[in-house]
Amino acid sequence: MPFLDRLLGRKAEDTAAAMDRAGALAAAGDYAGALAVWEPLARKGHARARNNIGACFAEGLGVERDPALAHRWIGLAAEARDPVAQRNLASLYFRGEGVEQDDAEAAWRYRLGAENGDAPSQDMLSYMMLEGVGLDQDLVGARQWAERAAAAGVASAMTRLGCIHNDATGTPRDPEKAVSWWRRAAARGDADAQSFLGAALLVGIGVPRDPVDALAWLLRAQNGGSLKAPAYLPTARGAVDADGMAEAERRAAAPLPGGRPGVAA
Repeated sequence: MPFLDRLLGRKAEDTAAAMDRAGALAAAGDYAGALAVWEPLARKGHARARNNIGACFAEGLGVERDPALAHRWIGLAAEARDPVAQRNLASLYFRGEGVEQDDAEAAWRYRLGAENGDAPSQDMLSYMMLEGVGLDQDLVGARQWAERAAAAGVASAMTRLGCIHNDATGTPRDPEKAVSWWRRAAARGDADAQSFLGAALLVGIGVPRDPVDALAWLLRAQNGGSLKAPAYLPTARGAVDADGMAEAERRAAAPLPGGRPGVAA
């Protein structure tokens, strides 16, 4: 191997090792330490390091929160076509932080991230297409992007697919497929999916009626922060006896099917 190729390869390995080290520091909550590693890489033009510095300024992690600096650093990374930076820049435009709020710009940035394989960008683009936020409503496109995000494991995209199939939004109504998607998202901890699954189990649409399991999922959803669960909980509680209530509370506190702990009711 020519000397220059060996040198470039070694530098690439050193950069990758530094990024791994910074990632481990960030995962442990040591954002100041991570920033100390990212900064020299960012100064040399490393796109993901620039994005990560911007994300820290956006969230106030290891530094004082500064939306303007977040926009500057993330924008530099986005110019290098980093898909995560495209998503983060889209989020700044969507929320109007460090930049004037602009749904159309956000949608365009999410599309750039989505087309480069970033699953959370695909999820947000699906949402914006479904609701017609920042671009014309596109029900078929919304379903297709949600499917891609769901295939990558994004729970909120699975929840949206359940709603799309349940509400016949741009596709034939299929309650069983809706429940299948909600169940997958619910097992990953998505509180709204847990609400929808609980409601389906409560009335027996797309799945056999099971009041105890319905109540268990609705209790999980409420404790997970879903604003949809309270609408169903009174009916769900009235559909079980004392033993059923106790069993539902036990299930709600147990680990989720995917291995995640439940939330005590």
